[in-house]
Amino acid sequence: MNSPSATRCPFHRDAAPPAPQQHPAGVWPPGPRSFTGWRHLRRMSRDILGTLAEWQRQFGDVVHLRLWPEHDVIVADPELVRELLVTHHDALVRWERAIDVFAQIHGNSVLIAEREAWRAKRHTLQPNFSPKAVQAFSPTIAVAVDEALARWPAAESEALWPIESALTSLAMEVILRMTFSSGVGGDAHVAEQAIRVTSAAANGEFYWPASWPDWMPWKRAKRQALADLNRLVERHLQARLGMPLDRRPDDLLGRLLRLHEEDPSAWPLQAVRDECMTTFLAGHETTAATLNWWAWCMASNPAVQSAAREEVRRVLQGGAPTAQALASLGYLTQTIKETMRLYPVAPVLISRRCKTPLNLGGWQLPARTLFMLPVYLMHRDPRWFPEPEAFCPERFAPDAPELPRGAYMPFGTGPRVCLGQHLAMAEMTAIAAMVLQRFELSVSEGMAAPRPVWQVTLRPEHPLHLTVARIGD
Repeated sequence: MNSPSATRCPFHRDAAPPAPQQHPAGVWPPGPRSFTGWRHLRRMSRDILGTLAEWQRQFGDVVHLRLWPEHDVIVADPELVRELLVTHHDALVRWERAIDVFAQIHGNSVLIAEREAWRAKRHTLQPNFSPKAVQAFSPTIAVAVDEALARWPAAESEALWPIESALTSLAMEVILRMTFSSGVGGDAHVAEQAIRVTSAAANGEFYWPASWPDWMPWKRAKRQALADLNRLVERHLQARLGMPLDRRPDDLLGRLLRLHEEDPSAWPLQAVRDECMTTFLAGHETTAATLNWWAWCMASNPAVQSAAREEVRRVLQGGAPTAQALASLGYLTQTIKETMRLYPVAPVLISRRCKTPLNLGGWQLPARTLFMLPVYLMHRDPRWFPEPEAFCPERFAPDAPELPRGAYMPFGTGPRVCLGQHLAMAEMTAIAAMVLQRFELSVSEGMAAPRPVWQVTLRPEHPLHLTVARIGD
């Protein structure tokens, strides 16, 4: 592995950084060699996280990958990643192939849009996801979680409870209440299956330069899944349009429809549909995936779970988590942040392409170079996180040593940092607090740690089951 520069050493952060070695134009960083690189693609499709980690150990923090006809540069240095996403933001666009795949589901929402279209959407939507706006959803979150947890095991203890499915359904219910003021109801199983199918299809298509049309016979499951998701959003939209204006609730759909009514040309109904789809899918999936890993971390670290539960008892006093109370759950928040360090929902950010030649860390890289940004590797790098495999919420305590900039970015960074990060943190903290109020989580005897795999988001290779015991009043 390349030796880290002195500026990235936690004990010498204030030292003047040495100038990076300048490489002549036309010279690429080191990396694995292959005539076309397609065997590297096959290898990444089987285990992208393990493959990227091995290449970092072999070649360092900046690795060149020839994937004909592209040149891809893997960047696992926090300072250089920040330089790309912040300093060079305007010189980059996101990888077109990934955007094409995601657009099949998300339309032209803020997640998909680029350049001026993205800036306009982001500027308009930002107030709906500000910390102040998120606080208004606290009662909705608490009610939805309370009703969902009432359906969890009533027995004193239930082994092998399907915690992943339960938390996914719960997160889906919460985001639907915030978006549409209505739960998923009987569509829960259909929606879960549709999301699973579309995620698997998207993940598979990333590794091919083009996709077969969706009307091909073998893509029937994907067609059905997309139709099911579109019907779910359309049903809520049509129900709202049928309501008198004075009876429409002030939820995310209501706010989007006001944008449509104020400027139908900028916000046609299709734009409203697209934003609803992205809010539903990205909103619940980020929360569900993180909470799933958080449940595993709590179950496998009983002392941490006990300390977090004691804080919840002291702060909430048996009540529902209000916006003010959530701010006082410092240790619980640390457990969620540490979970996102070990298991970032987006372990590899969407690749970026530079539109013009770019100098990065001494490498002179031509226009159209692609950059792959593996957050997962930075979050588990022992240079920034001692004992990186250990679950240690104290890393995020108020008096903990400051982390190097860019070493921790579960929501990305720069202008395209996750729009819903405040909503996600509030939702995850509220759900986690209410779960700890009611249940104790533990690992079944002999159970191995789940293997993380990346399929759009980071999930266990096999659905997670835990022992769940209801806590007496």
